[in-house]
Amino acid sequence: MLKPLLRRSLSLALAAAVLTGCATRQDVPTGPVSVRLLAINDFHGNVMPPREGIALPDPANPGKKIHVNAGGAEHMATLVKQLRDGQRHSVFVAAGDLVGASPLLSALFNDEPTIRSLSLMGLELSAVGNHEFDNGLDELLRKQNGGCHPKDGCKGPEPFKGAGYKYLAASTINLKTGKPVLPPYEIRRFDGIPVAFIGMALRGTPELISPAAAQGLRFDDEVETVHKLLPELRTQGVEAFVLLIHEGGYPSGGPNECPSLSGAIVGLVKKLDPAVGLVISGHTHRSYVCRFDGRLVTSAERYGTLVSAIDLKLDPKTRKLISAEARNEVVDTALYAKDPEQTSLLAAYQAQSASLINRVVARIHETIAQEADRTGVSPMGQLIADAYLDATAAPEQGGAHLALVNQTGVRRGLVLRGDGSITFGDVYAAQPFKNELVTVSLTGEELRRVLEQQWRPPTQRNSPLPVSKGFSYSWDGKRPVGQRVLPETMMLNGKLIDPKAIYRVTTNDYLSTGGDGYTSFAAGKAPQIGRSDLEVVIEYLEKTGEPVRAPLMDRVRRID
Repeated sequence: MLKPLLRRSLSLALAAAVLTGCATRQDVPTGPVSVRLLAINDFHGNVMPPREGIALPDPANPGKKIHVNAGGAEHMATLVKQLRDGQRHSVFVAAGDLVGASPLLSALFNDEPTIRSLSLMGLELSAVGNHEFDNGLDELLRKQNGGCHPKDGCKGPEPFKGAGYKYLAASTINLKTGKPVLPPYEIRRFDGIPVAFIGMALRGTPELISPAAAQGLRFDDEVETVHKLLPELRTQGVEAFVLLIHEGGYPSGGPNECPSLSGAIVGLVKKLDPAVGLVISGHTHRSYVCRFDGRLVTSAERYGTLVSAIDLKLDPKTRKLISAEARNEVVDTALYAKDPEQTSLLAAYQAQSASLINRVVARIHETIAQEADRTGVSPMGQLIADAYLDATAAPEQGGAHLALVNQTGVRRGLVLRGDGSITFGDVYAAQPFKNELVTVSLTGEELRRVLEQQWRPPTQRNSPLPVSKGFSYSWDGKRPVGQRVLPETMMLNGKLIDPKAIYRVTTNDYLSTGGDGYTSFAAGKAPQIGRSDLEVVIEYLEKTGEPVRAPLMDRVRRID
């Protein structure tokens, strides 16, 4: 028999267990649990409001658009606080390309200002985008974990401690270890209900970064990666899944509409397990709130001009996602005051960089646009190609006959405002990659093959090449890929390009090493390395005279 004291202890323990069990049952939600997600994508270091703001549908004139000054970390932080205010559960997430191709204020400090700003703002999780890999895995890991830049050292106003948010990279595999280079997912619990956030870059990342940056890495199929993770996550009790992915689509309609959506994200989403109820996307710099195949798909434009406010409801019994609703909120600089903490943070970096950023280098009398026309190239792209050629035409500088630029690397145009002044910071925003010029020898036939690589099979994106003055050609979009350039139209300074003759061609080191899929540049001989693209564009603008004019769009012709 049990002794009286032992019986009494057991009785007390049993009673406590019963009471504890009752308390636990009372803590279980009796109805759906609400969670507010806030999401951004493609911030690209725009801690200050981008000059172009955002174009939105004009409510008074259907079919037309109005310009709204939007974005900037100071204003976005205020909106984020308002959207989180009063929410029992909230998470701030991102879909990649938070850094890279950044304006000068962030880029001068290797994007440390952006990482500190977003961390201060309360960002918690982010997928990796292709631009997170611009400078290789080691630099991405430094951005996550902190420390001084290996070449530039510690340049900021205080030591860099790394991101206060967690990067997720489920599909990016280290070839040496066979494991993801960063955590594949994060599980968050809301009133005891687990939700898995899976983050990943797009599979085509190697085509968007330099071969050196992709070395040692493998980018797996996005859908297969998700499906491999689901059983592992379900063993941990997870039945609700959110995908943060740096892949996107092309919508029609306003930022909160989706009458149609095209692009890679559509086929990807249709292949996903139905349990993935929310997909937060990016990469294409577009905004949309779409619903198809039983799930919600969102994107918040670019440069911090929008924040997606997404409201989820979770079933406490099944632990599944019941519903998801979203709205893209405009970071309107006229509506949202500057957050004092952000202002203080940015002021410290501005004090160290203002004189360089604000130096006037040229004047324009019209906007030189970054947007491409139907040929695939833009006035700004052609201007940059002209600068490439000007810097390398002399025999001692490379002896270039023509220059080619990747349109995807032309990040901004030169926007007319005020007296037409263009600053160093404006030009940096257009050419932020710090590429070096490379001049190589190609035969006329090899040049044609390079031009043909502008068009890819249907599963891959096109990558146009703006060209320098004096060179021109026509292409026919109805002809098969690989046969679109018409050789009889390839002209240099009024003379037909000879397939067997040698031509000196200048491009940047990104393209010359096979970046953007331009493997045909490997045929180039006698490479000569030049100066940085930013340096030569600045020099070209300074000596061109005032005002600088947009090049005529008559070099590349489309005949279909």
